[in-house]
This record gives sequence, C-alpha cells and structure tokens, in this order.
Amino acid sequence: MKFVAEINVMPRPELLDPQGKAVLLGLEHLGLDQVEDVRVGKRITLNLEAENETIAREKVDKACSKLLANLIMESYEYDLKQV
Repeated sequence: MKFVAEINVMPRPELLDPQGKAVLLGLEHLGLDQVEDVRVGKRITLNLEAENETIAREKVDKACSKLLANLIMESYEYDLKQV
C-alpha cells in the first residue's frame, strides 16, 4: 500500500522562536501591525510504502522522532493518507 504523510514540525510553544520574531518584525515594517504572533516551522511530505496504515504510522513516527524533529525543541503532527 502507498501512503503520503504531510508532517508539520513546529517549535514548542514554551520556547522562543527567533525566526518567528524576525518575521513578525518584518510584517510590522510592512504595516501589518494586526499580526500578534508568528511561529515558523517546517512542512515535510513523505511518500512511503507499508503493508498497512499501522505500519505506515510507525514508520512516520520513527522518521519524525529520530530525524525530522528535534523533540527537545520541536513537536510534530501529521496527516496520513492512502494513495
């Protein structure tokens, strides 16, 4: 079976996000003062094969926890779809 995982990795809410602060400052310079906060993360798409959805989720969790996200500073969530 083939699957697509759309993964979002974001800085943990309790940590500062310097890149988000820089974007917020840039938005203020553009006159967009209504924006209150910005958090910058990354979006990753994985195309994978697995015998079933449970095994696909195990593979995605392993990829995220071992490589794609720094679990000390970031959290992740994903949507998994069979294609």
